[in-house]
Amino acid sequence: MSSARGWRSLAQDGALAAVVAALLTLTVLATPAAGALDLAAVLIAAASLVAWRRAPLVALAISTVCMLVYATHAQPGPPAAFPVLVSVYGAVRAGHRLLPALAGVLFLGAGLAVSLASAGPGEERLVVQNTTLLLGWFLAAGVTGTVSLHRQAYVQQAEQRAAEAERTREEVARRRAGEERLRIARELHDSLTHSISVIKVQAGVAVHLARKRGEEVPAALLAIQEASGDAMRELRTTLELLRDPDPDEADEPDGPSGLDRLGDLVERARAAGLPATVTVSGERRGLPPEVDRAAYRIVQEALTNVSRHAGAAAAAVRVDYGGRELVVQVDDDGKATRDAPPVAGVGLRGMRERVTALGGRLLAEPRAEGGFTVRAELPLGDLT
Repeated sequence: MSSARGWRSLAQDGALAAVVAALLTLTVLATPAAGALDLAAVLIAAASLVAWRRAPLVALAISTVCMLVYATHAQPGPPAAFPVLVSVYGAVRAGHRLLPALAGVLFLGAGLAVSLASAGPGEERLVVQNTTLLLGWFLAAGVTGTVSLHRQAYVQQAEQRAAEAERTREEVARRRAGEERLRIARELHDSLTHSISVIKVQAGVAVHLARKRGEEVPAALLAIQEASGDAMRELRTTLELLRDPDPDEADEPDGPSGLDRLGDLVERARAAGLPATVTVSGERRGLPPEVDRAAYRIVQEALTNVSRHAGAAAAAVRVDYGGRELVVQVDDDGKATRDAPPVAGVGLRGMRERVTALGGRLLAEPRAEGGFTVRAELPLGDLT
């Protein structure tokens, strides 16, 4: 964008120089006393205007010297001041004060002296009037340059204030988000941690008493004990994440939940009474942490939904390690039909959000043969 602006301003300055050169060339040709030296001075002064934005003092020096040569030799009148006026404006606009003033005084003073020296009887008044007119033009160029300088400074300050305000808004938003995460972490800790701890302790006591009496421990009770332990572990991980959005996973003793825990997840589902099978195809390899975690959560939520809503159903979990994507699919043979699809709840919405955030696709709908299917296609990115 800035490069395009630069080329556009350069083209505009080139057009200005060409127009001034053409007008002054006509003036030279119409002035009887002008010669080749005057024409060369005019063309050089006009060409210097190409640099009035980028090198204003250079343009000021060249145009002032060249037009002094033309003005003192050919005495063309006010037109000789055009390139100098543009250069004075550019120099003042760039923040210079003394040099543009000196250039204006030098040009006006030399022109006035030469004109008065060559003026005939009664022409002095006309010379003074022309010089006064040029003085007004030079003052106008300086005032215009000053106004433009102040406007540029105001625009820059406004842009800086806007950028600072945007940074402040982002900082406030981050601070509020952090405070909200801490509040949620406190609420979760105060409400869920105690309840899950009680469930875990009670299940452990029941298992201990059953074994002490020599009784067979029910599989459901063991599943409750294991699930409560896993729930405590995941809750601690969630609380750590809420308190620190960028935790170092190396500090987590159990590591994040991923497909390496898929077997434990399916075993818990079986212990809870859900027949489940697992099929893994493709070459197993390391996955991006976010993909690994999302795949685990999708299987976890899908199995939970089967247990809750599918009735006496069995689940089949399939994991396919593809070249560019990981496909996770959970099918059940429950009571869902296409004529009466289940209402999407928070769990399905959460799965869709996870998959969408990774740029993948999610299919969650009843199957033609009955039951429900959840299929997530998660891109792996560049793992090479």
